[in-house]
Amino acid sequence: MNVEALLQAIPPIAVYLLVGGVIGIESLGIPLPGEIALVSAALLSSRHTLDISPVGVAAAAAIGAIIGDTIGYSIGRRFGMSLFERLGNRFPKHFGPGHVALAKGLFERWGVWAVFFGRFIALLRIFAGPLAGAMRMRYPRFLAANATGAVVWAGGTTAVIYYAGIAAERWLSRFSWIALVLAVVIGIGATLLMREQTSRLIAQLEAENDWETLRRH
Repeated sequence: MNVEALLQAIPPIAVYLLVGGVIGIESLGIPLPGEIALVSAALLSSRHTLDISPVGVAAAAAIGAIIGDTIGYSIGRRFGMSLFERLGNRFPKHFGPGHVALAKGLFERWGVWAVFFGRFIALLRIFAGPLAGAMRMRYPRFLAANATGAVVWAGGTTAVIYYAGIAAERWLSRFSWIALVLAVVIGIGATLLMREQTSRLIAQLEAENDWETLRRH
């Protein structure tokens, strides 16, 4: 199987649409591997044999994030916190009470900064838009934090991976596709690690809530 020929057959516009689509849907509140899609596309853009632009990748990711979060904000504002109760009943692994309580606690503590930094954190990347709307955060403030976070996250991630890919291509020569596989593996590992840390925080939060309930009774 000729990996190089397969990569060259992929139209750049398809890469941009895929990145923007995956990140946009993830920002709506649907758990998808947005970060892995961005990292993979950014690495592809570092290959001089392909026509994929790093600027195009970053722009697609930022636009997808902003649009997805805005739609998620509108949905959250329309249905309120009851939205998360329904989602929790259907998808307890992603929208369970512990997940919602942790995200809500971070929003109450950090406000718009939770929206900005939420783009860099797996849990908040899914919750940021809908939760900000449900908590009635003013839209201009949300939009400013959301857009800024999306541009910094998309641009910064793309730049780092792009230059890392160029360096890897110099060292690996014909076998530079290994870097793509390595990036995906690292991305998956980081995602799993973040989920494990989030689960621990949720378990700790639930234990504290149970203790508080027992103390009141």
